[in-house]
Amino acid sequence: MSNHYDVIVIGVGGMGSAALYQLAKRGLSVLGIEQFAIPHTLGSSHGLTRIIRLAYYEDQSYVPLLRRAYALWAEVEIEFGEQLFFQTGSIDMGPEEGEVFSGSLGSCLDNELAHEVFDSKELSERFPGYRMPAGTMAVYQPQGGLLVPERCISAHAALAKAYGATIHTGERVLGWDILADERVAVRTDAGRYVAEKLVICGGAWAKKLIPRLADAAVPERQVLIWLAPRRADWFQLESFPVWNGEVEEGRFYGLPEFNPSGRTPGMKLGRYHHLEEVCDPDRVDRSVNPADEAILRGFAERYFPDGAGRTLDMVVCMFTNTPDEHFVLDTLPEAPQVSVAAGFSGHGFKMASVIGEVMADLAQRGETRHDIALHRLSRFEAQP
Repeated sequence: MSNHYDVIVIGVGGMGSAALYQLAKRGLSVLGIEQFAIPHTLGSSHGLTRIIRLAYYEDQSYVPLLRRAYALWAEVEIEFGEQLFFQTGSIDMGPEEGEVFSGSLGSCLDNELAHEVFDSKELSERFPGYRMPAGTMAVYQPQGGLLVPERCISAHAALAKAYGATIHTGERVLGWDILADERVAVRTDAGRYVAEKLVICGGAWAKKLIPRLADAAVPERQVLIWLAPRRADWFQLESFPVWNGEVEEGRFYGLPEFNPSGRTPGMKLGRYHHLEEVCDPDRVDRSVNPADEAILRGFAERYFPDGAGRTLDMVVCMFTNTPDEHFVLDTLPEAPQVSVAAGFSGHGFKMASVIGEVMADLAQRGETRHDIALHRLSRFEAQP
């Protein structure tokens, strides 16, 4: 059957492209279905650069996943013949007793990660672009850096095709069904396809594909800004580590000036959960407005004044948040031939390479050697 595959992957963004690559590399016949182009700017996996860091305050169980993610990114770079990861070091900073600093320091200590600890004065002396207030403490971990997301997705998709995968773009999934013989049928606006297994990596569209995720994968409008540094030498790869910080205005994150294509230079930053605007991914406001700019510029002018020159660009993307801000990586209890990766809550792209491996494992065997206990669907169903 020309429309029959071992596995169908819905969504060929950050996670779906990695899953498609891993499955095709294992010799399976796979179809990837993407409603837009590859890559595109309408979801959650664009923005020229993304942070990757080993110091991880969110939960200790992420560190083994990250170690494997680093190794897999290196393998993909070799296969694709292009650098995708750029090492800058990473800074996690905030009040000494705050979640970001204390959790990141604990992550380094518990996992024996190389690191240094700075107060605000020492941080500015080492990296002069930073101007954090007294009382701020920072963990510097030298293995942090950035990934180039659009090129990562292109690499995974191109390598998947080289291993025999079929990819359909510009094709929207309308629904899926479990057949009498336990196979899965996927209906799109262009046809119908059948597979033994289905992997859903729908990003902000996850709950439209899996109704049980209605409260567990909630899309949120997010805005990013690029600013022209006044002191360009303080905001380059070698002088400005990627960072995330906890301040009285909220939690923010940022990256150095980096753009080999020359389209959008400048220091990049965003605020986690921005203005907390829950959205429909098909109707999200993709324009930017003065309120968006004010909250980001105000932060930059206070804490990174030498980086806060004129606004060069602003873009809208989306977070897809779970209630606890940990991922969903699991098979569906009512349909174990269907696995889902969703709810990355603004911190998942760095792990796309290993999540692709997890999803390939779940599709092939229903289990994985990676510790994903934190990410099971059952944690939501156990709550009242």
